[in-house]
Amino acid sequence: MLKRFLGPFIVLVALPACSVGPDFVRPNIDVAANWIDKDDVRLKRNSGDQQFWWKGFNDSELNRLIERAYHSNLTIQQAGARIMEARAQLGVATGSLYPQSQQFTSSLSSVRSSQRSQQASFARTFDYAQSQFGITANWELDFWGKFRRSIESAEANLQAAEADYDSALVSLVADVARAYIASRTLQNRLKIARQDVETQMENLHIAEVRLSGGTTSGRDVEQAKTVLANTQASIPTLEISLRQELNALCVLLGKPPQSMSELLDDSAEIPAPPAHVVVGIPADLLRRRPDVRRAELQAASQSAAIGVTKAALYPAISLTGTFGFLSTDVGSFALSDVFLRKSRAANFGPALQWNIFNYGQITNQVRVQDARLQQQLLNYQNTVISAQREVENSLVAFLRLQDRVQALAESTAAAQGSLNLAMVQYRQGITDFTTVLTAQQALLAEQDSLVSTLGDISISLVAVYRALGGGWEIREGNDVLPDAVKVQMAKRTNWGDLLAPSGKPSSSFPAPRW
Repeated sequence: MLKRFLGPFIVLVALPACSVGPDFVRPNIDVAANWIDKDDVRLKRNSGDQQFWWKGFNDSELNRLIERAYHSNLTIQQAGARIMEARAQLGVATGSLYPQSQQFTSSLSSVRSSQRSQQASFARTFDYAQSQFGITANWELDFWGKFRRSIESAEANLQAAEADYDSALVSLVADVARAYIASRTLQNRLKIARQDVETQMENLHIAEVRLSGGTTSGRDVEQAKTVLANTQASIPTLEISLRQELNALCVLLGKPPQSMSELLDDSAEIPAPPAHVVVGIPADLLRRRPDVRRAELQAASQSAAIGVTKAALYPAISLTGTFGFLSTDVGSFALSDVFLRKSRAANFGPALQWNIFNYGQITNQVRVQDARLQQQLLNYQNTVISAQREVENSLVAFLRLQDRVQALAESTAAAQGSLNLAMVQYRQGITDFTTVLTAQQALLAEQDSLVSTLGDISISLVAVYRALGGGWEIREGNDVLPDAVKVQMAKRTNWGDLLAPSGKPSSSFPAPRW
């Protein structure tokens, strides 16, 4: 009879399982055919030379700092730990394809039955002991593809976590380069300010000598003191900014703020950008930028979540079974009889559960998931558009700042010539000291602007490569967590092979449909 009952059921569950819910399709997105400044000779359309873009500055110290940051930065290690979490979550989802509940149970109990219960009219024993042990299992079959959709979602989340790790790497190398260039810029600005202090002290001495000789008035001395004090006052501000940049660099290297004098002496120049910059074409952003990939994968994960929720509209088909041994000490029986073949007990059969009266709750839950998918799709489109804006903004800054620096170089040379002439005329008594001070202040302003702009050019190039998504390839062939961190995690928890560089839980589920 059991076979007759199970026959149609076995045929039913043997049919090919379907997967409810939509298959993810990447949304169409408008991508510009080329950059606005595509015709500028300083831009190259090659797309394969952005992996280690910072080496184009030809600064060995910058290369060493980025390498150290990659191995020591704590934010990167956090992103690596999130990949481990996503791997484990994928393992959880994969396990749902198999019997969801398997338990071994055993008990030894003393029972007292009521003498006024329904069974008491024919029972002779009211106090007895009972022992039992066995196994029970419940397996909800993935007839509608609910669990497969869960695996698709977890797989997409894992890939999104990996993209998030890559995005963190892009930010890390760009932040290290920016902080390093900003530090070098501030060091050079400080050098100029200190040199100007020395020059202004000499001028003050000249004014004091001329005053003592009666060839000038006390106003020249006071003006010289004013200019000198003003320049001296600018030095602490620059030192504050330099210390803050170096502190930021320390954090990026994964260590508390400390002196960086052993790494960054103040004799180096600002890293100069290469003559030509590789920018590729806007369509490359869809492939290169990790945050664009992450946005797409998050949408794919949410698409699969619709199928998981929608499966609740259909009947859940399960197989439930229990097998074990049970015995009591009633009558001639004994608790030790539990090990006898005659003490075995079992039940097995299919079950069907269908939420037919849900008052639209499940339908609205599906709508909730669909609305979330639409949000993710719009986020993907917005991410792509914003990426193009970031590149364009960085490119125009990089190109126009180079035009600015040419003009500043000319104005600085002119200011130096003007100061030299004013000093000669002042010594000859042809002009007053105010002319010298004015020329001196103009030269300091032009020198500071020139050095600042040189730093801004290099920093804007860093922004270009950050916007292009370059730099995450530094991790290729390497693990996402340092060995010391993996050892620490392995001591706490059995991670199996998930801590391996490409560790993923083994499964037989099909590849995601995107």
